[in-house]
Amino acid sequence: MYLWNYQQEIPSCRTLNGSAPVKGRTKTFEEAQQDLQKAEKRIAKKKKTKVKVISIYRNMTVSQIATQTSRTVDNILDALEYANSRQAFRGGKTEITDVKVIQKTLTFLGYRSRIIANPEMVVAKKEENSRDIEPQPPPDPSVLVRRPPVVTIMGHVDHGKTTLLDALRNTNVVAQEFGGITQHIGAFSVKMSSGNTISFLDTPGHAAFSHMRARGASLTDIIILVVAADDGLMPQTVESIQHAKSADVPLIVAINKMDKHTADVEGTEQMLLQYDVIPEKFGGDVQCVPISALKGTNLQQLQEAVITLAELMDLKGDPVGNVEGRVIESRLVTGKGKVATVIIERGTLKKGNLLIAGTSYAKVYFLSVINSLRLVAKREVSTLKCDVSCLTGRGIYSDKGSQLKEATLSSPVEVTGWKEFPSAGDQVLQAQSEKQIKEAIDWRNSLKMEEKMDTDQEAINEKREKHDAEYKKQLQLRQSLGRREYNFVLKTIKPNRAKEEEVHHEGPSLSIVLKGDVDGSIDAILNTLDTYKSQICRLSIIHHGVGEVAMSDIDNAKLFDGEIFAFNVPVSETVREHAKLNNVVIHEDNVIYKLFDNLVDSLSKRLPLREEQEIMGEATVMDSFNVSFKKKPMRIAGCRVTSGVLQRKHKFRIIREEEEIYNGPIVSLKHHKSEVETIKQDTECGLSISDNEIKFERGDVIICYRNYTAEQTLDWTPGF
Repeated sequence: MYLWNYQQEIPSCRTLNGSAPVKGRTKTFEEAQQDLQKAEKRIAKKKKTKVKVISIYRNMTVSQIATQTSRTVDNILDALEYANSRQAFRGGKTEITDVKVIQKTLTFLGYRSRIIANPEMVVAKKEENSRDIEPQPPPDPSVLVRRPPVVTIMGHVDHGKTTLLDALRNTNVVAQEFGGITQHIGAFSVKMSSGNTISFLDTPGHAAFSHMRARGASLTDIIILVVAADDGLMPQTVESIQHAKSADVPLIVAINKMDKHTADVEGTEQMLLQYDVIPEKFGGDVQCVPISALKGTNLQQLQEAVITLAELMDLKGDPVGNVEGRVIESRLVTGKGKVATVIIERGTLKKGNLLIAGTSYAKVYFLSVINSLRLVAKREVSTLKCDVSCLTGRGIYSDKGSQLKEATLSSPVEVTGWKEFPSAGDQVLQAQSEKQIKEAIDWRNSLKMEEKMDTDQEAINEKREKHDAEYKKQLQLRQSLGRREYNFVLKTIKPNRAKEEEVHHEGPSLSIVLKGDVDGSIDAILNTLDTYKSQICRLSIIHHGVGEVAMSDIDNAKLFDGEIFAFNVPVSETVREHAKLNNVVIHEDNVIYKLFDNLVDSLSKRLPLREEQEIMGEATVMDSFNVSFKKKPMRIAGCRVTSGVLQRKHKFRIIREEEEIYNGPIVSLKHHKSEVETIKQDTECGLSISDNEIKFERGDVIICYRNYTAEQTLDWTPGF
């Protein structure tokens, strides 16, 4: 342990506790640290309370100052009179036009102040200068008409949600779903035998799509909760109930698979009570309908339950106002471009409408006519008789793919012609002109930039406060110890103190490019990746987006030695060849849990091999002998193998009273007088080691082991 002599190093200084050093006395490293800690504690006790900083602005009232300082109005009035003796202030509504008066008063009260812009004026200025497109005011009740209900089907994976939808609209979507599970929000309009129309949303039940289910719950009027009678309430079922409660949306429970011999309808209804979902038979208001989606049993009863609840809710909408809606999903479709599935919440969507969603916009029809005329101009005149809108991919489409002239309330439609991919959940609003749209997008981008600047400024201020606190702490420590002693302590106890440096990740890492078929799928994957907290391998997302894998994605992945994960999107042969030439791996997956399996495998492959040990056999020393070999003394251990096999080519450890006294190879391994390579269990043998200084003792344990390398396992799973 390193020692130093205070008298020799700094003869004129005092010790850390303030007393004169004893001649010839030395202090250890630990003693100096203890003295430093004592000095820091003394400073902490004397440390003054942090001064509160008050934000002030021109024309601030006395009441506002009182609120900011958590004091009474009378207290502030008294302080104003003391600090500004030549002025008189009366009442809490008095406005103070001079900021210096406020500063002087706060200083008198023991506060610090900082001048900011008047928040009310800033808000008013933003509202006054706003170029955004806003939703319309509530409509006149006289224009409201009854609209179809929007019904979301929710529940656990593999409980029959999509099978139910197939039965209701006589389709077979289940056969088209990869892995047999729904991985998108599907939107369909179904006309019942009674003549009523219902718009359905089918949400995924897999654990990875939690945000999709939450979004579906916020867009809907009624939720049909599908619960398998043979499986009961599962984690995603409970989560769906919580989403329904958060969105304040009424539930109808469809107890599916009632025809299975293991079905327990009554038991399932009892389970609902645990989560405050009370069926009608127990005195509640939740309709429970036992069904068999596969055989079509009781589907008519389920439809009637939906229509009855919709009539009780008296769902109405405005069909004549400007169009308002909500984006469900967006994706890239060959021949159509960027497509967004939209639920119409207000107005009637027609060709010619201009729409904005987030920072993206769509020209539903206007440009498509121009482009169509250009195409027609190259052909015969007779082709002008056809509908020019059908010559392009732009327009409005139903869930069955047919082109529509208009879309009414609660209709789920596909809108094409978007300049950028609108995000799932974005509000869709109608604009009057392209100029208005561009101004609104510029305004929204400027607000985003301001929010980012505010966030960055908060981080800067936090870092600055930490730096100031550390500086003040060191300053007080130096004042307490004295400059010479403080410098001595820093050199001795903190010799490696250096300037702050940026920390770089030096371990294994994986960079990925993520491409998906729809915005909702990308969102679900990114939300799951947010849970990645492993420290043994860093994960970086270079780029993510909707659409096919492009050449630029290959180049980006190569630049960062990364890999590409393509979810439910095609990869062209040209891109595949480019990836092969650049040694970039493309993972193509159609099922979300397979994508994460491949991701975990790729991360695990980046981890270095881990050194492992395998115990081959153990032996116990029965006696020890001293012999002469080539006129050199040698110690021999007489042993019995108690388990496994001793092999001469491997390494050996000698353990005595739980302490290792030797680790290395052996020189000799004999059975009777013969030199052997292997000794089996329950066999006696003699062995010697190269270190003759070690004396074998009865009871020593000899362990034979081998070293090998093994792949590491990633300490993270996606949770499903």
